[in-house]
Amino acid sequence: MDDQVTWAALQRHWAASDANDFEAEHDIYREDAVLDYPQSGERIHGRRNIQESRFVQPNAKRFTVSRIVGGGDLWVSEFVLSYDGVPSYVVSIMEFRDGLVAHETQYFGDRFDPSPSRAHLVERVN
Repeated sequence: MDDQVTWAALQRHWAASDANDFEAEHDIYREDAVLDYPQSGERIHGRRNIQESRFVQPNAKRFTVSRIVGGGDLWVSEFVLSYDGVPSYVVSIMEFRDGLVAHETQYFGDRFDPSPSRAHLVERVN
């Protein structure tokens, strides 16, 4: 699969995720896709189960993509996922097979206060 085609598919995926378009959001996955959430120890098998797990999630969600990088069969998306206005910083690693996602792993990180010990070394963003 051409990298530009994959990049465009990822853009559509994240836009559909933000719009709560659950059908379009899951077009990118193979029927036998696997999704891992390492922090909670969960693994979800199958595109329909991945889709349902997101559909039944009760919080209002917003996705803001920071960047998408990758090539060939391995792509990484960095984004802010806000649940009911509370942001989490997420890295999604997607492995493609035959043009669709075969395996995705999502890592979540919450905001934390900056350390005063390095205040003189940093530029504050956001």
